[in-house]
Amino acid sequence: MIKKFSPTLFIWVMVLFFGCKGESANNAVRDLIGKLKTSHAPDKRVALWEIQWEDGVLSGETNLPEAHEELRKTLTNQKIAFLDSIQLLPAAELAGSTQALVTLSVANIRSEPKHSAELATQALMGTPLNVLKKEGSWYLVQTPEGYISWVDAAGIALKDERTMREWTAAEKLVSTEMIGAIYEHPDSIQIVSDLTAGNIMVKYKETASHFGVLLPDGRKGYVPKNEVLPFEDWLASRELSDDNLIRTAKNMMGVPYLWGGTSPKGVDCSGFTKTIYFLNGMIIPRDASQQVHEGDEVDVSKNWDNLEVGDLLFFGVPSVDGKPERVVHVGMWIGNNSFIHSRGRVRISSFDPADENYDAYELDRYLRTKRVRNQQTAHLWSVDRLIQ
Repeated sequence: MIKKFSPTLFIWVMVLFFGCKGESANNAVRDLIGKLKTSHAPDKRVALWEIQWEDGVLSGETNLPEAHEELRKTLTNQKIAFLDSIQLLPAAELAGSTQALVTLSVANIRSEPKHSAELATQALMGTPLNVLKKEGSWYLVQTPEGYISWVDAAGIALKDERTMREWTAAEKLVSTEMIGAIYEHPDSIQIVSDLTAGNIMVKYKETASHFGVLLPDGRKGYVPKNEVLPFEDWLASRELSDDNLIRTAKNMMGVPYLWGGTSPKGVDCSGFTKTIYFLNGMIIPRDASQQVHEGDEVDVSKNWDNLEVGDLLFFGVPSVDGKPERVVHVGMWIGNNSFIHSRGRVRISSFDPADENYDAYELDRYLRTKRVRNQQTAHLWSVDRLIQ
């Protein structure tokens, strides 16, 4: 009869084994872990690969099951004994509630599970999220564009597969006003929730002037009919035309800069470009340093004749002396030597020295322009996937 090692005994055996083999074996495994991180999780904002190796024990966590399996197979093939204590996410403690819907007009998603942490990004009401784990009253979630950060429990409604299917199948409405509200009754001024453009709700009844709506957390209220559209109508009306992109962007003129902001209440530079595209039917990556890797390059030499409305202009520090290029800002081209962007507030800047909006500061740190409009890639896709 073969007896099984207890975990404690296994660890002691590994300590003796690797103590005899020396650090070279440990370093080889750590190198493998690093290579898998480079190939599967080069951007920690969208993939978790926090794996450690110590004395024959694998620990840490990841949301990448394929990379985890590749690690296990490689160690097995190399005849390296190991104890696997890696936590695969979503965590088992979630008990099947591995999806969620945003319940606030704008949910703040932070870099750590506390309100004082950096605002990493935001998500709008009705946005589906993947839930990875829980810590106190906070949940680690992944947004549709892949961003991984923490949201307070008050900002989401947890869903299992059945309840998410029910939500997906229900008839939905989308808020079309930059700022709006849900009211307790059609003739009431009592607000149930504020709204921003792009918020998604379920329609459950209708009056002559209002739709009755159901929020993801079960709250109910009424919105004026002229401030929402049925989701399918809204989606069909989304077009990445010059006029639509410019109109959406200019409707946010003066909105204050907010680090991590992605809504008409406040935006950072990449949150602004992301919001312009989202409200016209397309989801693009969250950060400028991610957006710059998408689409086709159309200019690097300040030849503004090459640019079209909707092109994304990137600014920052060029590569020099072996140091990589650093993208720190982004704006959207609107024609006539001008672009619109969020710096301090949403504003229009020009590259024409004779224009009152001439912006020598941005001109000096201009890097390149990319075209993402109407492209479909792994990181550029239509908002219809939000309810599929």
